[in-house]
Amino acid sequence: MRKVRLPAFALALPAWAWLVLFFVLPVAVVFWYSFGYKPGLFGTHATDILSFDRYLEVLTPTFFDTFLNTLWIGISGTALCFLIGAPVAYWMAVKAPARWKGLLLALVLVPFWTNFLVRTIGWQVILAPEGWLSQAMQAVGLGPIDILHTRAAVLLGVVYNYLPLMILPLFVAFDRVGEPSREASKDLGADRWRTFARVTFPLARPGIVVGALLVYIPLMGDYITATVLGGAKGNMVGQLVAAQFQTAQNWALGSAMAITLILIIVASAAAIGLLLWLVSLPFRLGNRLVLQKAEATP
Repeated sequence: MRKVRLPAFALALPAWAWLVLFFVLPVAVVFWYSFGYKPGLFGTHATDILSFDRYLEVLTPTFFDTFLNTLWIGISGTALCFLIGAPVAYWMAVKAPARWKGLLLALVLVPFWTNFLVRTIGWQVILAPEGWLSQAMQAVGLGPIDILHTRAAVLLGVVYNYLPLMILPLFVAFDRVGEPSREASKDLGADRWRTFARVTFPLARPGIVVGALLVYIPLMGDYITATVLGGAKGNMVGQLVAAQFQTAQNWALGSAMAITLILIIVASAAAIGLLLWLVSLPFRLGNRLVLQKAEATP
């Protein structure tokens, strides 16, 4: 009996089918709706007349200010997650005993054992003016806290919710660098900081990029944190999109907002990636010059 051999790419067909069915087609439908309009008071969408009018509505100051606020929260939240998560991941991968690494990773994942909404509501209880944290601060004479329903509360909430997504890929990246590479750098005369800047950090760059994308992309579309902690001052685009689909029943405008948000995420991620590439360019050129001098030395 003759065996039938499938091509190698057949193994990826289920993944491609899933991607097309649950990502490409829904985004295509949203993109198509964005050129339509709301047909009357009780209609949700119509596409018999196509135009760019919904995109012009999105660019009005009322909505555009919310896009800028979302972009600020997304960039700031991702940067804070990196500044907090990088030392933690480095310590877990390099300094912590090997027998404790599994437990430490489990502790990082503990927040994911609880529902996202429940965790965010927990912060609403903590940051409430009449909450236990505010009462404790008043008891020691520091005064009540009043950051609930502000952009600061949203920033705190997104950093808490998305920090594990930054720590995990950074841990893997730092762990893969390996102790032999760091020891070789020290044997060649590099101190601790130069070893980190010239060896550990460049080799861990892919993990940094993955961590930044894992945090930045879902953070930009988050509306639960902004709804629970932000109020009017911490409004984000995700709230506007949800409101257009669920409350205003204007699917065309909501679709235009969603497509605009996707374009902003892609453009800003590309711009940030280009900026990081330019910032790291002197380090790469410096390493290249060092290698050329080492090769030229007899």
